[in-house]
Amino acid sequence: MLYDVIVVGGGPAAVAAAVYCARKRLKTVLITESFGGQSIVSDDIQNWIGEPHISGFDLAKKFEDHVRTYPDVVDIKMPERAMEVKSIKCTDDTRNCDFQVKTEQGNIYEGKAVILTAGASRRKLGIPGEERLNGKGVAYCSTCDAPLFSGKKVAVVGGGNAGLEAVIDLFPYAEEVYLVEYGEALKGDPVTQEEIKKNPKLKAVILNAQTLEVLGDKFVAGLKYKDRITNEEKILEVDGIFVEIGSVPNSEMVKGLVDLDKYGQVVIDSKHASTSHPGIFAAGDITDDPYKQNNISAGDAVKAALGAYNYLLQRKKESPASE
Repeated sequence: MLYDVIVVGGGPAAVAAAVYCARKRLKTVLITESFGGQSIVSDDIQNWIGEPHISGFDLAKKFEDHVRTYPDVVDIKMPERAMEVKSIKCTDDTRNCDFQVKTEQGNIYEGKAVILTAGASRRKLGIPGEERLNGKGVAYCSTCDAPLFSGKKVAVVGGGNAGLEAVIDLFPYAEEVYLVEYGEALKGDPVTQEEIKKNPKLKAVILNAQTLEVLGDKFVAGLKYKDRITNEEKILEVDGIFVEIGSVPNSEMVKGLVDLDKYGQVVIDSKHASTSHPGIFAAGDITDDPYKQNNISAGDAVKAALGAYNYLLQRKKESPASE
């Protein structure tokens, strides 16, 4: 079957794209491992518009239920992971192409347009205890989860701009904040560094710290690290750990097909959510949009769906033979 649109992903951007494609009566296939995206691990999401409080699990269920209200136009392929996207059957250079998406499960899906909403994977510390206590004191989104740490002692790992912003997000809630950086100096903007250092809630900036282990039984109780200068192992007693050492966009599947920036993010025209390849659109954390938020991802994905719809209308006018 040749679909009108192939949507890759299962988070807020993917769901918004699929729903709006369905509203335009575009025959759509959504390929995802699961619904929910990165927020599925959050116990309490407080920034999803219309929901003062909702768990990641409940939000993921709402996502899936919404998409399944369009069974006549949206096919859901789950659990499947897209691994390669390529253009095929091109006419008029690359202006009118069909696309093929191959999954790790060995299936191949073809469509006239693609919306990339595969998100990003948070870069992790890769130390003992991190995975076990993910969502139990270990967090990766300060904007999402800072309110959960009201009155707590919290460590932020990462001295770049993301880490500094996490510290600022925590100030209204946490009792004490510690900033832990592997290098010998913070990498974030000097102005922001000065700003956070003025706040009495920032108890220490710990440099040259190699994280070794997240401590705790049912919940985070501390962070073990090694002083890279003295080689002494130390324990920082905290109730929460925010890992802010960057993220990795899930864009390997389109490497060489669309333009990526130096971080591997898909470069988009923010007006239409279009990429450098006609017929391929993108939204959410996989893109170079600087604001990584669920609500923004969903809004941008609506633009991507409408962009794909207009692209298909124009393609039909210009190249009826390709249909």
